[in-house]
Amino acid sequence: MRTAIRAHPGGRSRDSEELASLATGPVLVLTGCVGAALLVLSWRSGFSGGELSMLAAGRHLAWGYADRPAMLPALSRLLDTLTGGSPIGVRLPGTVLASAGVVVTALIAREFGGGRYAQILASAVYASSAATLGTGYLLAATTVDAFLWTTCGWLLVRWARTGDNRLSIWLGVVTSVALQTEYLILLLWAVLAIALLTVGPRQLATRPGPWIAVGCALLTTLPEFTWQARHNWPFHSVPTSIERDPIHATLNFLPLLLLAAGLFAGAAGALYGLARLLGRPELSRYAFLGWTAIGVTAAFLVLTSRPYYVVGLFPVLWAVAAADLERHPLPSAWRWLAGWPVLALSALLALPGAPGLPGWAGWPQAPIAPVAWLTRDHVAVTAGPVDPRVGPRLNQAGWTGFAAEVARVYHGLPAESREHVVIITRGVWGASALDRFGPAFGLPPVYCAKRNYWYFGAPPEDAERVLYVGEPSEIRPHFDELRLLGTVPEAVPGTATFPAGTQLWLAEGRRAPWSRLWPELRGT
Repeated sequence: MRTAIRAHPGGRSRDSEELASLATGPVLVLTGCVGAALLVLSWRSGFSGGELSMLAAGRHLAWGYADRPAMLPALSRLLDTLTGGSPIGVRLPGTVLASAGVVVTALIAREFGGGRYAQILASAVYASSAATLGTGYLLAATTVDAFLWTTCGWLLVRWARTGDNRLSIWLGVVTSVALQTEYLILLLWAVLAIALLTVGPRQLATRPGPWIAVGCALLTTLPEFTWQARHNWPFHSVPTSIERDPIHATLNFLPLLLLAAGLFAGAAGALYGLARLLGRPELSRYAFLGWTAIGVTAAFLVLTSRPYYVVGLFPVLWAVAAADLERHPLPSAWRWLAGWPVLALSALLALPGAPGLPGWAGWPQAPIAPVAWLTRDHVAVTAGPVDPRVGPRLNQAGWTGFAAEVARVYHGLPAESREHVVIITRGVWGASALDRFGPAFGLPPVYCAKRNYWYFGAPPEDAERVLYVGEPSEIRPHFDELRLLGTVPEAVPGTATFPAGTQLWLAEGRRAPWSRLWPELRGT
């Protein structure tokens, strides 16, 4: 394989020759390596807050949810039931799709006229990227979305090369599935339409096939849109931007995006591929993809959204870069930039933070020492209290330690205070964690007035007391007495599993029935 990655001046003209054969062996080896790495990461880490929220939604099946479509919650429930709650089992679709992205990236490089070298290089950059290794093992909307956007990129490149309108049907199928995961692909299609109409090829935009496909894809979302309409469109009130100072988020967006692409190989490959896509005359028919990448990135930047929303656009840029380097090799002094040592280093740097990374929602986090996550001692350090009824591996994300601490405070209450008590958390992730791990610690039912949890229902009217987890300003006006019981220390110093010093309060003397309080407590 070492000889296969060595740059060579030869290349294939996609106009004068047929496409090169797929480098099946090396690409499948890379796919297997990515899959094995993601399985190890999945085995070494407990559920993230986002995954716990997904699992909680799956326990309350509906046609739609306040912050997501219905497909992944339903899938998470099915896998959770079939695998007995195993993180590896629940995350298997994410692992499979992230691994399959290696093959799709190689196919994109092949469509650009890339031979064996280009296909292996592009797929190796994908395999070593932080977006793949950092979150590819999670069952998260971003993981599924990234693969579906990559697949759309392959279909669009092939469509632009061949003009085969039958591909629009498959674009519609992929878009339909993506709309069951997230609605972000609508932005991709909007920017794509603008790019096609402005820089061409306009015939792609004026043909009915793709728009019929998009229309059919939208029809598949009717149950979700109906649910949203019946509940006054709660999706609009769910924050999709980074919850911090917008100026700070804007300044960090591009650096974090390049970091998601992968230090060295990924970031350099994306920038190089974009420049080649817009600068090479022989690639003019594909220039709309470069402008689409710029437009989508600019839109998310203006919206101060999360950088990882864009990662599904990287494989096209990596494929362009690899195919161009095959035809136009770098000078010998710079050829090492596309070599195995740089790719291996990029992969190594992508690995350390992966086990503690909760879907990148709280990213960046404090780094973990390189390869420390491979040792069992790391689990003990980051776990918090280990409960034998739950098991040590699930403790790595810190959520079982959080549940254990809440349980310690709860069981420390007098028996009469534990009667008719429920738990309400200020945050959804905390509620999801207590919902998941609380029964093993003997905790009462958990409620939350945020996002999906508000729709899961209010506490029963006989719930006279509340063990409130979080800063109590929201419930203070509704109870006669609040008593601070303690605080939950941060599980892992420097990480964002849950806020350090989370407060635990006992609220008594409810001033109104829950049927009236619950709508007043509702928040996003």
